[in-house]
Amino acid sequence: MNNKKILTVAICGLLQMGQSATAADSLSEAFSNGSSDLSFRYRFEFVDQDGFTENAKASTLRTRFNYKTETYKGFTFFVEADNVMEVFIDDYNAGAGNSPGNGEYPVVADPQGTELNQAWFNYDFSEGNGVKVGRQRILLDNQRFVGGVGWRQNEQTYDAVSGTFDINGSKLFVSYIDNVNRIFGEDVAAGDHDNNTYLVNWTNKIKDLGKISAYYYDINNKDAAAFSTSTYGVKFNGSNNAFSYGAEIAAQSDAHNNAVDFSANYWRLDAAYKFEQASVFGGYEVLEGDADNAGSAFRTPLATLHAFNGWADKFLGTPDDGIEDLFVGVKGAHNGFKWQAIYHDFAAQDSSRDLGSELDFSVGKKVNDHVSLLFKTAFYEADAHATDTTKVWFMVSSQF
Repeated sequence: MNNKKILTVAICGLLQMGQSATAADSLSEAFSNGSSDLSFRYRFEFVDQDGFTENAKASTLRTRFNYKTETYKGFTFFVEADNVMEVFIDDYNAGAGNSPGNGEYPVVADPQGTELNQAWFNYDFSEGNGVKVGRQRILLDNQRFVGGVGWRQNEQTYDAVSGTFDINGSKLFVSYIDNVNRIFGEDVAAGDHDNNTYLVNWTNKIKDLGKISAYYYDINNKDAAAFSTSTYGVKFNGSNNAFSYGAEIAAQSDAHNNAVDFSANYWRLDAAYKFEQASVFGGYEVLEGDADNAGSAFRTPLATLHAFNGWADKFLGTPDDGIEDLFVGVKGAHNGFKWQAIYHDFAAQDSSRDLGSELDFSVGKKVNDHVSLLFKTAFYEADAHATDTTKVWFMVSSQF
C-alpha cells in the first residue's frame, strides 16, 4: 500500500494523543468501548455492449469491516478496510489496466483487492464544529461534483484534512485533499491521483423556502492534468407541499497544470410531484462543451458519476461538444418494495449530434434489519455517441 503523507500525519497525531499519562486510561476506555461493523455486498453485473466479442459477467463480493472509538474529549478515531474478491465467475474487464488479458469483455470497474478504505481521527471542539484528518469519505450536496462513487465495490475516498463549521445555523465545509483513492484500486496508476486540491462548500436552510448551497472547488490533479479545474456555483432546493423543485448553475475554467485553455458552464433544473403511491420527477441538465476545442467540456472528475446521465455510464467523460440530458421518471413503494424508472434523452450541447437515449429501472426490498436485495437494469440506445449497451445487476447486501 502506498504511503500517504496525510495518513502519516493522522497516525502521528493519534500517537501523540496517547503519550499523555493522564489521558491513557481514558483513551483505553474509548477504544475498548468502541463499536465495530461488518458488512457484505454481493453483486452480479451483466453487460452486453456492441463492439465487444464477449458479454461481461462479473460476480464480486465486497467485505467491509470498520471500527470506531467512543468520543473522548472531542476526539474520535475510525478505521475501515475493504476486500473485493471475484466469486463464481470473472468474465469481465476491471478497467484501467487491472485485467490485461480480458480486452474482449466490456469494463465492469470492480477490481479485486484489499485496501484501507478509511482511517481518520476527528476532533470536535464544539457542537457542529470539528476537524477530521486522514483517509475519509467526502460527500458534498448530491455528489454531482464531489462524492464517493458508492455504487462501485471499491469506494472513492480522500486523503485529506477537512473542517466543518456551524456559522449562525449555516454549515461551512472546507477541505484540503492530498490524494484521491479512486475506484480502480492502488495496483494501477489510475487508482491513485496525487492532488493539491481545495474544496469549499457552504449550505444554509432558508425558512419556508428551502436550502441553498454555494461552493468553490479548486482541483489541482498532479497525475491527470485534464482534471485540474476551478469551479464555482450555487444550488437551491425547495418544496411546497407535494411539489419539490431545484436549480443549480456553475462556471468552470482550466487551472494549474491543465494544458487546455477553456471555460464552460453547467446548469440543471429539477421538479417532482408526490402522489399518494408514487412520485413523478423530471429535469434538464447541461454540461457545456466546444465542438472546435477538444478537451474544453465541463467535467466533474470527483463526482459520483453513476448517479447522473444514465446508469449505463456512457457519459463518464463529457463529450467535446457537451451534453444535454432531458429526463423524466417515476418512483414509488409497495408492500416493502421500492422501485423507480427513468427515461433519458441525450443531445450534444454545441452541435446537432443526437447522443442517444436510455431507459433505467430498479426495484429493491429490505428483507429484514440485516439483508436487502436490489435488481437494476439500464438500456442505452446509441446514436452518434458510444454503442448500444444493456446492463443488468442483481445485488444482495447484508450488515451486522
